[in-house]
Amino acid sequence: MMKKMILIFVLNVIIILPVTVFSEGLEINGFVRNYSGILLEGDNDYSIVQNTLDLSFKKSEGDIGFVSNIFVYQYPSKENYFGIRELYMDYYSESVDLRIGKQQIIWGQADGVFITDIVSPKNLTEFLLWDFNEIRMGVTAAKGKYYINSDNSLELVWIPMFTPTLMPEEGSIWHPKMSFPLEPSFDMTKSEVDKNLNNSELFGRYSLNLSWIDLQVMGGYTFDDDPSIHVKRGFSIDSVTGTKYLSSMVVSPEYHRLNVGGLSFSADLTSFILRGEGAYYNNKYFQTADPIASDGLIKKDYINYVVGIDKTVGEWKLSTQFIQKIILDYEDNLIGDEMDNLATILVSKSFMREKLRLELFSYVGFNNEDALIRLKGYYYPSDAFGIEFGSNVFVGNEGTFGQFNGNNMVYAKIKYNF
Repeated sequence: MMKKMILIFVLNVIIILPVTVFSEGLEINGFVRNYSGILLEGDNDYSIVQNTLDLSFKKSEGDIGFVSNIFVYQYPSKENYFGIRELYMDYYSESVDLRIGKQQIIWGQADGVFITDIVSPKNLTEFLLWDFNEIRMGVTAAKGKYYINSDNSLELVWIPMFTPTLMPEEGSIWHPKMSFPLEPSFDMTKSEVDKNLNNSELFGRYSLNLSWIDLQVMGGYTFDDDPSIHVKRGFSIDSVTGTKYLSSMVVSPEYHRLNVGGLSFSADLTSFILRGEGAYYNNKYFQTADPIASDGLIKKDYINYVVGIDKTVGEWKLSTQFIQKIILDYEDNLIGDEMDNLATILVSKSFMREKLRLELFSYVGFNNEDALIRLKGYYYPSDAFGIEFGSNVFVGNEGTFGQFNGNNMVYAKIKYNF
């Protein structure tokens, strides 16, 4: 723990000290926050008790800029978490921007789902309940953007070291539910990707920005941020009946390459906003029920897309999205449906000159008849101080959301910005 604190301090000194010594005008801001949640079932245990300190340091001087964002999550009942969300340097010119260091990279047009927004991996330690600024993790990368003209640009991102999705710890209420026909053993020898040049990732994007439409076309040579679960099965034969039966299972998580191509758009159609994005994923590993299949996995390509509409009526904000994933060349022995259908619904209204805002956001899964319903209320008595009350209700018995149907909760966040 002490080594992490020293490392964070040293890195911030390295990037901030030259700026503060040679010029003035360093911008420092951040927030402190208490986040507490209580489960509604059982003994009403706390789902989370967290105190947060988030600090950002920014400085621009001519065509050079520096940014550092560090955070500390303090927990009363488990180990504290210190991290660096961003730590990078910018260079600006008339036609080229360059950013080097740890950074969040946000692509796409969808809300609450990740289709072309896959450059930055996700922090899922609290499932999808984090603010999205905290769900997206920073990656160490070099990003260059070339402005062809005022409407067109090209962007290239090189990530020298792979960073996977941060999953919940074993024992967490958010740990994904997995079932096996017998107790498996685990082989973690391939659970990390070697840090070498051959395992770097590359992304590119072309953007067209007009008065009525924004259009982006992207591609990536990357890794799947979520591990594929390889399962090696061992079989034995009953000495009496001669029947072959499953006698052992070895589970081995492993990360594999993906090729991705996609596009996204947002069009202002006067009375409403039409948004969408879609991507084609090549060589994704899917689980199969066929015991003969290699390690219980099979490679398939799939398409994932979303179409959404946003409309504002007075102080009401209305938004809905339809999301579909289609596995190509589908086989009946695959675990999971050929088409997975999901929708999101957002209804929001402000009151008291925007000091009070009520919001309903929901994921609705059609295949498993499950949902996550989030009702929130925000109160801002001042520009610096904010209070958020909310509830998270999980509906269904299986699926992405139904698996957490025992995690219904209410929560409160008290936040002070400076």
